[in-house]
Amino acid sequence: MRKRTFVIAIVSSLLLGSLCHAAEGWKRHTIDDTSRGADGVRTADVNGDGLIDLVTGWEEGGVVRVYLHPGPKKSKERWPAVTVGKVRSPEDAVFVDLDGDGATDVVSSCEGRERSLFVHWAPKDKSKYLDAAAWKTEPLPASLGKAMWMFCVPVQMDGKRGVDLVAGSKGTGAGVGWFESPENPRDLAAWKWRAMYAGGWIMSLFEIDIDADGDPDVVITDRKGKNSGCRWLENPGPKSVGSPNPWKEHLVGGKGQEVMFARPVDLDRNGLLDFVTAVRGDDFLYFRRQPGKTPSWKTSSIKMPTNTGTGKGVHVNDFDLDGRLDLVFTCENAQKKSGVMWLSRRADQPVTSPDWLPHEISGRKEGIKFDRIELLDLDADGDLDVITCEERDNLGVIWYENPTK
Repeated sequence: MRKRTFVIAIVSSLLLGSLCHAAEGWKRHTIDDTSRGADGVRTADVNGDGLIDLVTGWEEGGVVRVYLHPGPKKSKERWPAVTVGKVRSPEDAVFVDLDGDGATDVVSSCEGRERSLFVHWAPKDKSKYLDAAAWKTEPLPASLGKAMWMFCVPVQMDGKRGVDLVAGSKGTGAGVGWFESPENPRDLAAWKWRAMYAGGWIMSLFEIDIDADGDPDVVITDRKGKNSGCRWLENPGPKSVGSPNPWKEHLVGGKGQEVMFARPVDLDRNGLLDFVTAVRGDDFLYFRRQPGKTPSWKTSSIKMPTNTGTGKGVHVNDFDLDGRLDLVFTCENAQKKSGVMWLSRRADQPVTSPDWLPHEISGRKEGIKFDRIELLDLDADGDLDVITCEERDNLGVIWYENPTK
């Protein structure tokens, strides 16, 4: 009897230790925490070294910064950075070679009172990329005062001239549209605004050819107003793409719900594109693409674990390398709660099951308002790490080290 009790005690101790370790989460590394209100990162290899670099807008700090990946061995240290521009209330920043000169520029989207898109022109001399004085910031006149800009995606929309910009906004006059590039992209006064959709608060923007007709459609999540939900906007074709509001709206799912960031993914691996989205204060929604020529989706839910904040960002990939896709998410309102976690499925569990298994990433000791997620193997150890930003505890631009390998 004593032997059995002793074995039970050992097993219990091991389980408790495992649970405590899980509750502590993954190790956090800081890329930058020297400004205020880091608001999500976007990615690209801007210097051609094969490593993915980052850009973000610091909303309260009023700066837009680029971070160059220092290599796997130094990835856990502070990254080399440059402030490419100073603007008020930058909500988003994205990499794009807007003028086609070979240097990767940045476009920032500003809300608040700024209500403008800004182009931050990169120096042509790559050796000066980290020299703040070599960058030039200019507003995009067609965007001035039109709305509180939330997000921007570079897209070749009309097949003419340079790359165009699809943008979404919130508040009065909010919606989605695109800025048409002129013959000379450097002539910012010549860019033209083309409206596509009137909405309430645009959270996600994706360029995806949903109907497989060869032109780019746009997928959005709109969290506020009468059209809240996940939708796709059908490209009317090259002859009508520049006409006012010619884009037909199609509901994917989540009508009437406060959908946050979404992620396109073939979750059931049947060759059809699905979507997963976070919902503020509710469970995740899984929109499963149905077979057939006409695009349609069937909605199911994935439960939000207890003791978390409210859902904000979401991403999907295989984190534990078991061959099944997992879900990682971030939260707002995470005071003394989990702000970053991931969910897994058992081998016998279908993707439409609501009960996925929760695993800790951030822990509950720090972090209140986390943002968008990117997944990269930053330390080159064979598993995917989680990159995000945190605004309220001012953790800044951070990444969590995947302990799988």
